[in-house]
Amino acid sequence: MLDPCRTSIVNPFTFAQFIVTSEDGVRKQILLELHQLAVHIVLFEPEIPPNTGSVARLCAATLTPLHLIEPLGFKIDDKHLKRAGLDYWEFVDLRVHRCWDEFLSSARPGKMLFFSKRAVRSYTSIRYGENDFLVFGPETRGLPQDLLEANPDTALRIPMMGSGVRSLNLSNAASIVLYEALRQLGKT
Repeated sequence: MLDPCRTSIVNPFTFAQFIVTSEDGVRKQILLELHQLAVHIVLFEPEIPPNTGSVARLCAATLTPLHLIEPLGFKIDDKHLKRAGLDYWEFVDLRVHRCWDEFLSSARPGKMLFFSKRAVRSYTSIRYGENDFLVFGPETRGLPQDLLEANPDTALRIPMMGSGVRSLNLSNAASIVLYEALRQLGKT
């Protein structure tokens, strides 16, 4: 019988350790290999430390790799960034890239999905797949228009009904999209 109160993470990207009690009362530790989720979040030139910290916490909770594309609007050791991520940073598979081109060459992303309020298609209108890269732009300006124009079939939006709202918070948008992808992939 699995004792959920005694679960601890040994290495968040490889194994989980469980205390198991057999029917005859013998307790033993077992290691189970975790299968890291194959969806990635990419923040293109994020500007606000608490938003990035919140996305990092989301990534820690879902075992989702987080890619940050420089330049960043803060230093990676910013106290607000660390505070927003709380004590979860050690569980984040964080990858920082010097620029978009370096991200493309080192991460070698498969299908990339670009999220913007300027896109036409809804984020719920597509099928998410293993190894998708969910790309979000900076808080004050969003993804570059040329990037959206170059990828019209994978440019997506989260509908907003209120006309007075400029945009959704970056960490909220990332949460909405990531959990839709995980739901479709049967990972929830």
